[in-house]
Amino acid sequence: MRSFFIQNFGCRASQADGAGLEGALSEAGWNAAAAPSGADVVILNTCSVTSSADDDVRKSIHRIRRQNPDARILVTGCYAQRAPEEIRREPGVTWIVGNSHKTEIPRLLDPSATPYHGQILVGEISASAGFLSAPVEEASGDRTRPNLKIQDGCNNLCTFCIIPSLRGPSRSMEPELVVEQVRRLAARYKEIVLTGINLGRWGRERGFPGPRGMRLAGLLRRLLEQTPVELLRLSSIEPMDWSSELLELMAAEPRIARHVHAPLQSASDAILRRMKRRYRARHYEELL
Repeated sequence: MRSFFIQNFGCRASQADGAGLEGALSEAGWNAAAAPSGADVVILNTCSVTSSADDDVRKSIHRIRRQNPDARILVTGCYAQRAPEEIRREPGVTWIVGNSHKTEIPRLLDPSATPYHGQILVGEISASAGFLSAPVEEASGDRTRPNLKIQDGCNNLCTFCIIPSLRGPSRSMEPELVVEQVRRLAARYKEIVLTGINLGRWGRERGFPGPRGMRLAGLLRRLLEQTPVELLRLSSIEPMDWSSELLELMAAEPRIARHVHAPLQSASDAILRRMKRRYRARHYEELL
């Protein structure tokens, strides 16, 4: 049986992508190897937030070539999206697949499909509509809780941030699929963490059915009504996305963790303005 190994770099969103990719390849008949040394194909699901993250990927490529010279190496993720030509210069890399085409990897590796003869498969990320995700387990003390990515991408275009050019526009997991995933996870776990690149924008780009379009608070209500989950926890949400409806729901509902992670890049409005952040210090103060 054909075997693969996925090495994930970077954030929870990247790990969720890797878990989703692992599931897709397993469904396609591939066997997950325990280590790169035992895999026919090694997939490096990369991060590119810092230059040191890029260095880590290149070191992994060199190590895999030494340990398993017959393996084909596929580099995907944010580094592949940002600098495919740079990666091409690394000997031993068979494919470079950007986030724009990450969902196409199972088809690319399918021997019965029309072969792709190029080395680089990277497109315009702003046109991306794909969504790849699977729960990722996280140890917390003596507990293990899954992180479920329900949103990807970002539309904010802040001055300092490379994320929109690497992960594309905001995209949301369909509410029916969120309910299905949470219901399945609730059978095994007491606590589930909902995550995303810009979690507070869940549903806003789609206009999901509802009197005002379903937003994050509406999704939470639906999860509480339609699943037996004991505790939901939210990951980072920008200050401008904490609506009064969301805060009131968290205060009233014991099945939602009373935990707020609201990032603040600066307390100076002048700096925030130059960064093109969509809030000011007073908004953060009002929230708290």
